[in-house]
Amino acid sequence: MGKSGFYLLRALTWFIQLFPLRIHFLVSDILFVLPYYIVRYRRDVVATNLANSFPEKSLKERNLIARKFYHHFCDAFVENLYFDRISRREGKNRVKYLNPELLNGYLDEGRQVFAFFGHYNNWEWFCNLSLYSDHRLYAVYKKLRSQTFELFYRHIRSRFGVIPLEKADTFRQLKLDHQDNIPSMSALLFDQTPKPHEIHHWITFLNQETPVLTGAEKVAQKLDGVVLFLYSRKIRRGYYETEFLLVTDHARSCPEFEITDRCNSLLERQILEQPEFWLWSHKRWKHKR
Repeated sequence: MGKSGFYLLRALTWFIQLFPLRIHFLVSDILFVLPYYIVRYRRDVVATNLANSFPEKSLKERNLIARKFYHHFCDAFVENLYFDRISRREGKNRVKYLNPELLNGYLDEGRQVFAFFGHYNNWEWFCNLSLYSDHRLYAVYKKLRSQTFELFYRHIRSRFGVIPLEKADTFRQLKLDHQDNIPSMSALLFDQTPKPHEIHHWITFLNQETPVLTGAEKVAQKLDGVVLFLYSRKIRRGYYETEFLLVTDHARSCPEFEITDRCNSLLERQILEQPEFWLWSHKRWKHKR
């Protein structure tokens, strides 16, 4: 559908913004039936991932996590539609940053900052960060196959001033910023599954041997950037809080893979606290050593 699909989607978000988010969550409760019971969207993937990650839990416990995950999955979908028309005031309150001064302090010093985070909670809503900082902020992403959703997600990511930056262009853009003494923060999802030729490092993650991406670490080291981890919590439906955790303030001084290992350890800790809010439908372990 391309651009026509994008405009139809935006027409839908114009209509739904007439209703408060609590009404949308009633729609989410109804939508839950579709992926969970009818389509059974990746139910086998979710079940396998949970069984391998939590062998100590009973089937009943894992099924409960799965149900909660699908409820959150539907919540995140309606939240993203709602985000398209959200006001600046409400956008700032929906995701609160507990210590934005840590990020802004490094940016005020003229540093390049890299914020690592996983597919946890509603990562798209982190694009409200520009309401907490006056500096240049990038959202690094991989282009989607669907032009409709590519246009839509680029739009909502840039709503409050964040600049979408395609993964392939990241190092070139950040190197230019560095040469021009322009401080910036780059938000990077780092828990995707690498392609076979990209696998250079394995870790034990959620009880399993797991290949991890190391490209973000390499970029941070080349520019001797500051690396932060975005540690988020879901307070209740439609409300999150995020804390910046310092991983290193001089990436070049870290041994190879140390930054990647630290960030994956923090992500694992986050998942163990509230497992239902990670993207369990992702085929994270399709490659074996």
